[in-house]
Amino acid sequence: MSIPHHETIPRYLAHWARHTPDATAIVHAGRSVSYAELAHQVDEVARALLADGVRKGDRVAVLAHPTRFYWLTFLASLSIGAVWLGLNPKYRLPELEYNVGNCRPTLLLGLGGYEGDDFTGTLQQLAKTLQRERAPVVFGTVNTPNAGLEPWDEFLTRGQTISDTQLQAARDSVDPDSAALIVYTSGSTGRPKGAVLGHRGLARSFEIQAGRAQVNPIRVIANLPINHIGGVGDLCCTPLIQGGTIVLQERFDAHAMLEAVEKYGVNAFMQVPTTLKILAEHPDFSAYDLSNLRYVSWGGGPLPLDIVRRWRALGVQLGTTYGMTEITGSITYSTPEASDDQLAGTVGRPIAEIELRIVGEDGHDLAPHETGEIWVKHPGLLLEYFENVEATKEAFSDDGFFKTGDVGYLRPDGNMCLVARTKEIFKSGGYNTYPREIELALEEMPAVRLAAVVPIPHPRFGEVGIAYVETSDPTVNEATLTDWCRKRLTNYKVPKRILILDALPLLPVGKVDKMALRKRAAAEIDPLNV
Repeated sequence: MSIPHHETIPRYLAHWARHTPDATAIVHAGRSVSYAELAHQVDEVARALLADGVRKGDRVAVLAHPTRFYWLTFLASLSIGAVWLGLNPKYRLPELEYNVGNCRPTLLLGLGGYEGDDFTGTLQQLAKTLQRERAPVVFGTVNTPNAGLEPWDEFLTRGQTISDTQLQAARDSVDPDSAALIVYTSGSTGRPKGAVLGHRGLARSFEIQAGRAQVNPIRVIANLPINHIGGVGDLCCTPLIQGGTIVLQERFDAHAMLEAVEKYGVNAFMQVPTTLKILAEHPDFSAYDLSNLRYVSWGGGPLPLDIVRRWRALGVQLGTTYGMTEITGSITYSTPEASDDQLAGTVGRPIAEIELRIVGEDGHDLAPHETGEIWVKHPGLLLEYFENVEATKEAFSDDGFFKTGDVGYLRPDGNMCLVARTKEIFKSGGYNTYPREIELALEEMPAVRLAAVVPIPHPRFGEVGIAYVETSDPTVNEATLTDWCRKRLTNYKVPKRILILDALPLLPVGKVDKMALRKRAAAEIDPLNV
């Protein structure tokens, strides 16, 4: 199937509702919804938003897991020019209060509860943060009368006052170059910043991705958090652009994912490496019928070589990619013929749709094989950090390149290798030390599933590396790991301590939480004794 070109994400929904109205757009809680049905439901929500007073440029915040409610509010908000913000129910209240207080949404919607967790108190507290009388809207019914919450059905009913003409006028006024989505950065090194992503950038970024996916139409599971560009963009915008199917699952569940391949014909996994590792190591992995699965891809970090090989054994097409929130989409993709070593050790090749520079500490361009910071121009670059002029200015070069903060180089075969974030690089004995280089060396050991390296201060060397690893072999110990590194790395790169954990701490998006490891290393390790 050919991929159409539109300048906003909601226009893709309208396209497929006209051309393939009976095709399945989403599956949630066992129920399939066609493109025609989805378009009708989005119209209902858009009318309700307008009736509630939401206008172009207003922010709409949604506290939810990946459910049909989240997807309806996202498409409806963007269709009338409102700016959508996802909130992760797993976040602590102060984190949510910061995001809501920073972007000041006009309307707040969210889950009343899920699997025994009650979120009504969170919604009420967030409403107080906004200091507005408008009651939050709850997906479902409100069990407690006069709780200061509005049930979803009542919210939709008020939308019946909006005519077709009013709805169309709101949609016709949407500027493709205006804001569509705010995604707050993880904040692992400071206060989160709200990356403001535009309509045109969203549509173009995931049109590029939809064209590079190895299946069409794609049928994919959406189970990443809705406050993450991977959850909203990769897992939902990409299949919508293709006219494919989104199987919505509220959380990561290995059994439910594997079962969905057979039950719903899921033909692609697009995940973070952690979830693919957990799936491949599931004790019943080989018991599932995964014959529908044709494409497995990942981004957000490296996938260990032994896990790459487990997925390869299924006979599926594999792919890796590299992007970030501020770029909206990806700047590299592996080629279909990429080897296992290329998939595990690189992030693929830069795409033709971008301009790329590798820049040294002095701001000058480096040769492709030299290591430096990655700067890029991309169709999906953020419009700004929300109401943060200084941070926006610092993020760009004078000639409009976005400074990613990632350090890497291009190999002779055209693939890019990432070696560190600029904020992760540390100096040991006066030498720049790249954590990812050390992690890769550790992960080359068959028994090591995952490795993470963080620095601690040292009175003699300035800083030294401390490694944390997960292993699959109980006989592996610190001595064998250190000896492995010494045979592969120059002395200053060898971690001063290598500690084995049952599981590395993870951020809500599935990436290793290096800030937590930094704090642990600082608290537990005496630099005078390493």
